[in-house]
Amino acid sequence: MKCSSQAARLTALLVAPDARLAELLRASVAEAREFEIIAELHSYPSTHTLEIRLRQHSPEVVMLDVASDFAAALALIRHLNQAQPAVQIIGLGASNDPEAVVAVLRAGASEFLCAPFDPQQQREAAKRLWRLRRPQGDAQRHPGKLLAFSSAKPGAGASTLALHTALALKRLTGQRILLADLDLGSATASFCLKLAPSSALWEALSEGARLAPGRWTALIEHVGDMDVLPAPAPGAEAIEPARLHEFCEYLRRLYDWVILDAPCIFHRLSLLSFTECDEGFLVTTLELASLHLARKALAMLNQLGFAQERMRVLVNRVDRAEPLGLSDIEKVINARAHSSFPSDGCALERMLTLGEPLGPETVLGKSVEEFAGRLAGIARGENRRSGLAPGMLPALSAGH
Repeated sequence: MKCSSQAARLTALLVAPDARLAELLRASVAEAREFEIIAELHSYPSTHTLEIRLRQHSPEVVMLDVASDFAAALALIRHLNQAQPAVQIIGLGASNDPEAVVAVLRAGASEFLCAPFDPQQQREAAKRLWRLRRPQGDAQRHPGKLLAFSSAKPGAGASTLALHTALALKRLTGQRILLADLDLGSATASFCLKLAPSSALWEALSEGARLAPGRWTALIEHVGDMDVLPAPAPGAEAIEPARLHEFCEYLRRLYDWVILDAPCIFHRLSLLSFTECDEGFLVTTLELASLHLARKALAMLNQLGFAQERMRVLVNRVDRAEPLGLSDIEKVINARAHSSFPSDGCALERMLTLGEPLGPETVLGKSVEEFAGRLAGIARGENRRSGLAPGMLPALSAGH
C-alpha cells in the first residue's frame, strides 16, 4: 500500500519516446526526490497496452512526453482521464511553449514540466499533486464546509471579508481552501487577485461530477497555497440549481473550506448559494439604506424557508464614534448580529498603496483573523501556519 505522506515519493510511469528528454528527466528526478519512476515506455502505447501497464504497476502519476507527437500525447491524456483508479498526469515538454501548456492542461493533465526539469518546479508540482490525491485516499474525511458571503447592499464589503476570511483560514489551519468568485457583476475578489475573467466556472458546472482531478487543476488559479476559482465574464448565462448543487458537493469532497463570494443577496445566484452553504453571511454596514435592505433580505430569506440557524449577519465598518450600539442595530434589522468588523481606513489605504493583504496586526485584519478562528474553532495564536507572503495579494477595493 502506498503511503500518502508528502515525505514519500509519488510513483510514476514514464512514457517518453524522446530518449534525451527521458535522460534529462531521470537525472532531475533523482535530485528533486519527489517522484519515483517505477516503469518506462519508450514509445506511445496503444490504449490497450497502456491499460495493462497501469494495472501492472499502479502508478500514482503518468509522466508523458508531449513533445515527440503532440496529437498522440493529447489523445493519451484524454484516455488517461478515464482511468480507474484515477491517475494524475504530468505533461513533459522540451520547452515552455504557452500554447502547448494550455492545450495539455485543458486536455486533462494536472501539471506541465519542461526541460531541464528544475527540481524546485518538481517539488511545487508534487505538492499540488499530493493535495489532489488526498481527498481520494481519505475515504473517512468529512466533507468540507461551505460558507457563502453576500452583501445586503452593493459596496458593503462582502468580497473583502470573504477574501480575507479565506486567507485567515489558510493561515490558521493550513487546510485546503478554495475561494470561488461567483460575483458575476463586479468580480471584486478576482480583480483584487489580478485574475482575468475565466470560463472555468461554466466548464466545471457543465462537467459536474464527471470532472477529473487533473481537469479541475487546469481550471483553477493558485494564489500561494490557496486555490481560487475566478469569476466569469459579465453577462454570463444563468446557473441551474441542480448543476450548482452537484458542483458544490464536488467541492466539498476536494476542500476543507469552500468560500463563496456571491453577488448582492437579492441576486438569484446568491439565493442558490445560501441554499447550498453550511453558513450564509449577510454583510451590512451602519448606513441606513444598508440596514433597511438587510432587514428586507432577512424577511425574504425567512419567507423562502431558509433555516435561521444557518444565517449570520455581519456588521461591517463599525466606527467607535458611532452612536448606534450593536443592540440598536439588532432592533433595526430584527435579527441577532453574529460579528462586527471595525472601520480601518488606514489599513485599507496601506493595502491599496502597497498591494499587500491585511495583516493580523491591523485592526481590521485582527478582527477578521479572530472571526476565522471562531469559525475553525481555533483560539487566536493557536496552530498558526505560514500563509501568503507580503506582496502576494494585489491592491484591494474597500467596496463589495
